[in-house]
Amino acid sequence: MSTFSLEPVEKAPLAELRKLQLERLKWSLQHAYDNVAHYRKKFDAAGVKPSDCRTLADLAKFPFTAKADLRETYPFGMFAVPMDKVVRIHASSGTTGKPTVVGYTAKDIDTWSNLMARSIRAAGARPGDKVHNAYGYGLFTGGLGAHYGAERLGLVTIPLSGGMTERQVQLIQDFKPDIIMVTPSYMLAIADEMEKQGIDPKKCSLRIGLFGAEPWTNEMRKSIEARTSLSAIDLYGLSEVMGPGVAQEIAETKDGLTIWEDHFFPEIVDPQSGKALPEGDMGELVFTSLTKEALPVIRYRTRDLTRLLPGTARIMRRMEKITGRSDDMLIIRGVNVFPSQIEELVLKQPELSPHYVLELSKDGPLDHLTVLVELAPGAEDAGAAAKLQHNIKSYIGVSTDVRIVPITTIERSIGKAKRVVDKRPKA
Repeated sequence: MSTFSLEPVEKAPLAELRKLQLERLKWSLQHAYDNVAHYRKKFDAAGVKPSDCRTLADLAKFPFTAKADLRETYPFGMFAVPMDKVVRIHASSGTTGKPTVVGYTAKDIDTWSNLMARSIRAAGARPGDKVHNAYGYGLFTGGLGAHYGAERLGLVTIPLSGGMTERQVQLIQDFKPDIIMVTPSYMLAIADEMEKQGIDPKKCSLRIGLFGAEPWTNEMRKSIEARTSLSAIDLYGLSEVMGPGVAQEIAETKDGLTIWEDHFFPEIVDPQSGKALPEGDMGELVFTSLTKEALPVIRYRTRDLTRLLPGTARIMRRMEKITGRSDDMLIIRGVNVFPSQIEELVLKQPELSPHYVLELSKDGPLDHLTVLVELAPGAEDAGAAAKLQHNIKSYIGVSTDVRIVPITTIERSIGKAKRVVDKRPKA
């Protein structure tokens, strides 16, 4: 079968998929219980055994796993195989504490490569395409995840990594890649650099952009597509669950991300109570791995906010685009604010650029939010700050200061964009 054909499981009847999920779920629960002392302790404390899982709905009886569990058992306490079976270790950046460490067996790497190949194919890749991979290589899962997937699909893989933006542009000009895999904020920095070099981003060879590793809005998609030659497609993953390739937007429909449900079982729960929510309700995304050997995750709380939707282009369920995380939420004078809500309003003003940052400070005892944003190249100010300030107050319900800053003041991200700067005095 061609690497570019759908796999049988992508078009299997729903009953067959559910049967496969239940078999794999039972295996994963048993594997975690038998081989990870931390899981055994948690299951026992909750009064559940793997054998209590007789239907997919029974998964709700099992305790959640959170980032805190991985930190508590740092570095290798959640591994379910001995070290002589582990062939790769990745880790998150650890900006909010100890990094979360993840391990892979040879079979895990094989599964991951296949799922990334499936994702890149679903995004519209064709035989002979060249992939410009500008995700960071190293402990971050993005670079190597994308690399192995592109190679598994048989594509020409160009391992650029992040940074050296002038060189990125030069090699896009010289090598003429068809696909770029990168964070959406860094794609904007590449487009800026093209324009600086007198190159029209709309005339470059790139056809598809696979963007992930940070939340980005549909307004950001419109902005990237209006400015470049790309079809901007969403890719989702997180290192604790595997890395990129957990879910993928399908090129033909571009209607949310299809979750590769043969390997990851999704649930949506209320972020506060942890209670399961009906399909279609907005809440926190929870994943259970069905096939991972080195680091099984049982009901892992991602903190990503989304809703589950029925499958369209594939039998598997979709999830809505992630535009916020429960731990990204700012509470400004009692109002819940997500950076993505402000991004959407920034991008609705054509005179503003997508380069912005939110500064948190104190105004007496109260938190205060200042939005720093650049004008779009060649645009006139003409009351842009007052307009954005008004829109934030009208649509989000919070008073802010908006400051227009000179072009290139906002730091250009070469990886995940840093949208919030906290200048409040530390307690």
